[in-house]
Amino acid sequence: MSDSQLTSCQHCGNISKMGVIGHVNDNQIVTNDDGSSFDYGTTYLVLSCPACKNVNIVSYEWSDHMDENHMFEYVFLFPGSPNYPLGLPEKILTSFKAAEKVKLIDVNAYAILTRRLLELVCLDRGAEGDTLAKMLKDLATKNEIPDKLVKVASGLKDFGNMGAHASIGELSESEIPIVGALCNAIIEYVYTAPYLATLAERQLKKLKGGGTI
Repeated sequence: MSDSQLTSCQHCGNISKMGVIGHVNDNQIVTNDDGSSFDYGTTYLVLSCPACKNVNIVSYEWSDHMDENHMFEYVFLFPGSPNYPLGLPEKILTSFKAAEKVKLIDVNAYAILTRRLLELVCLDRGAEGDTLAKMLKDLATKNEIPDKLVKVASGLKDFGNMGAHASIGELSESEIPIVGALCNAIIEYVYTAPYLATLAERQLKKLKGGGTI
């Protein structure tokens, strides 16, 4: 077995046939009452993504009754499902996922997409202004974000500009954690914190209503 079937890398989202760099078979034999038997079991594959070079580990169930062209249903064991920030509107979440998919492939593209995500946040929150900088200041004026986060957002904007224009410079992998931290700081303040506060308030009301506290 040299390649997997067409599948999506859980690190970068690339869809391709990955190289199989290791496998283990957990085989079982079942004997029927008439003396006939068949094999079945679970196969574990270690796959290497041709795009980001990271490893995916999958498993699938099989039996010798299956046709040789059977498409197996992969269960991803590693990496686990990504944890996305809570409380994001669908459009913001979609944009966030798009940025995460290219993070390990092209840091410049990642910076550009996080800048676009920032613009979407401004538009979602009704920010006014004909530039991103003005929209950020407007959000601060409306107390949507604190003044300190305006500086954070401006840093994210600058990284996005550098990613978009080769003449300014070239981003490297060392900037990925910085860009990611800036992005998360903004969306967690705007969306996740209020979302968790609302959940906590609802739970407290339920507990008080039930006489528990």
